[in-house]
Amino acid sequence: MSTLLLNLDFGEPPPKKAFEGNAKHRRFVRKRRLLERRGFLNKKNQPPSKASKLHSEPLKKGETSSVDGTWKVSPLPKKKTVASSSGPEQALDKKAAVPWLTPAPAQKPGSAVAKVDLLGEFQSALPKMRSHPTRPHKKGPQKNPTQKNAPQSSTQSHSDNKCSGASQKMPRKMVAIDCEMVGTGPKGHVSSLARCSIVNYHGDVLYDEYILPPCHIVDYRTRWSGIRKQHMVNATPFKTARSQILKILAGKIVVGHAIHNDFKALQYFHPKSLTRDTSHIPPLNRKADCPENATMSLKTLTKKLLNRDIQVGRSGHSSVEDAQATMELYKLVEAEWEQHLAQSPPED
Repeated sequence: MSTLLLNLDFGEPPPKKAFEGNAKHRRFVRKRRLLERRGFLNKKNQPPSKASKLHSEPLKKGETSSVDGTWKVSPLPKKKTVASSSGPEQALDKKAAVPWLTPAPAQKPGSAVAKVDLLGEFQSALPKMRSHPTRPHKKGPQKNPTQKNAPQSSTQSHSDNKCSGASQKMPRKMVAIDCEMVGTGPKGHVSSLARCSIVNYHGDVLYDEYILPPCHIVDYRTRWSGIRKQHMVNATPFKTARSQILKILAGKIVVGHAIHNDFKALQYFHPKSLTRDTSHIPPLNRKADCPENATMSLKTLTKKLLNRDIQVGRSGHSSVEDAQATMELYKLVEAEWEQHLAQSPPED
């Protein structure tokens, strides 16, 4: 019984302060161990004790230590040696592979040289670690960006020249117009639009509609216009027809004979630089053996130059036929007249 009591007395753990010490001492020990592991301080030779074993014993893999209620994850173990495929096994030292992880040589704890050397080694190795993922550029003759873009610019210029040549061969946006009028107002003396026809460069009809004037029709002028009362039954209102016609004429060269009368009936002014009036083209009169400054009728010019009869009979004129004849007459002198206009363009 006495032996049992003696064993119990000697087996009691020492007081808490005997092996743990106060908080200040524990912080000092932790900092010193950290500096020793990083190589700033040499390990102090001291007799082993329970307190030192408690703080200095390395933890096993996956264990965590708790000091003053704070938990810390144990550091990962160092990499094992890598065996080469040929020859005997050679251990690759991690510290030798990464120079900035190598601890500095033994210096005095308070030495400023040791701190500066370690900082220099760390900074010199840090850019190498950052630049490691980037692949090195292959050495060779550098390509000049201007030389690379040169073929593209040459192909673009070649295509532009090709397009410009094609545009010169193809006819520009050109249309011919002719309108037929009826009499409105007092005694039918006011000419109002009753039909409008527009053809393209090749004579194809783009627009041909009967148009209802906004005023009451007094004289249909059927002998010349070919308009009759039944044509006005389903005719397009003037405002609607005018907007449709102006959309077609916008930005195009408009050819007509005494075209100012057509524009007046449309209540519209087309730019002079885009207007071609076959009643005032001297080269056309010369071709027809007529005085250059004379105003020749469309019927006369068509008969002499195209050898075709238009505006015949008592049924009236056809605005489509007149527009097509006007375009064909202009084609006879187009090159000569366009060159003349290029040298002395008309003022709008």
